[in-house]
Amino acid sequence: MTALMAGPAHAQSSVQLYGQVDEWVGAQTFPGNKRAWVVAGGGMSTSYWGMKGSEDLGGGLKTIFALEAFFRAQNGQAGRFQGDTFFARNAYVGILSRYGTLTAGRMTSNLFVSTILFNPFVDSYPFSPMIYHTYLGTSTFPAYRTDQGAVGDSGWSNAIAYASPSFSGLTGSIMYSLGNQAGAAGRHKDSAQVLYVNGAFAATAVYQYVNYKNVADDFSTPAAANVVAGLRSQSIGQLGVRYDFKIIKLYGQYMYTGNSVTTGDYHVNTGQAGFTIPLAGGNVMASYAYSKDSGGFDQNRKTWALGYDYPLSRRTDVYAAYLNDKISGESHGDTFGVGIRAKF
Repeated sequence: MTALMAGPAHAQSSVQLYGQVDEWVGAQTFPGNKRAWVVAGGGMSTSYWGMKGSEDLGGGLKTIFALEAFFRAQNGQAGRFQGDTFFARNAYVGILSRYGTLTAGRMTSNLFVSTILFNPFVDSYPFSPMIYHTYLGTSTFPAYRTDQGAVGDSGWSNAIAYASPSFSGLTGSIMYSLGNQAGAAGRHKDSAQVLYVNGAFAATAVYQYVNYKNVADDFSTPAAANVVAGLRSQSIGQLGVRYDFKIIKLYGQYMYTGNSVTTGDYHVNTGQAGFTIPLAGGNVMASYAYSKDSGGFDQNRKTWALGYDYPLSRRTDVYAAYLNDKISGESHGDTFGVGIRAKF
């Protein structure tokens, strides 16, 4: 990570360059599909680069900014997928004070933060069962007709957010995303999170509401994915807890997803349990997630994963993992591979 210091003594400023490159080799079989052998990115976490900075304004105030972009090292292309916005991870500016932090722009959502902090595989899209159940719904697996997954992406554009200072380990944050175009006043995204971290124990509660007012276009691009027909709005509540016993760290999550559809409302219940165990200088990771919908299709989803991550240095680690995914009415899917992640 590179830091540049500039400015007079009464107004210090800093800019940092940072990121990570994560690549893995293995195979993927989505439920009901054939196997594909891949060299892919983001095995344990999505590759990205970014720069952030701050300027001391005096009186306990600082301006802050961040610009962070995902990329696919396997083919040198920008974004997580074709057509992804360039600074999709974060692109914001704000003010930090002893009363909290106020920011505006594109920011990582509270639900995504809650999801990755309380499962053993963190933000691994190929290998985290909870990521699968939260963010990989109908658009990824059209056969799972009622599980839309969390709409609105892991980052929200056109957003304003406030994060409180820490009160003995307790913090809170709220975020609001506007429709940002004429005639879109009824479209908005709202979110609030409470997070508590105290030593070995941590817990969170988050609520997210997305209102489309009959058009599921995420406020910017008309949906080309297989979204649930007639989706008007979605509410998600998620609870998470973890405890580090040193010899084992336990994780647990519960999520309720309520979908309002023109043909009738339905909901999906999701639970996740997992653990990490230190072994031979690295960590064994295991997780199981289960979802069941109430949309009349009587569908459920069962996903489990097992992996091992070993640090070669403070910034580089290697890993191996296996994930098994079963959607009712479809053949099993699985993903396995080995990879390396380098941070800078």
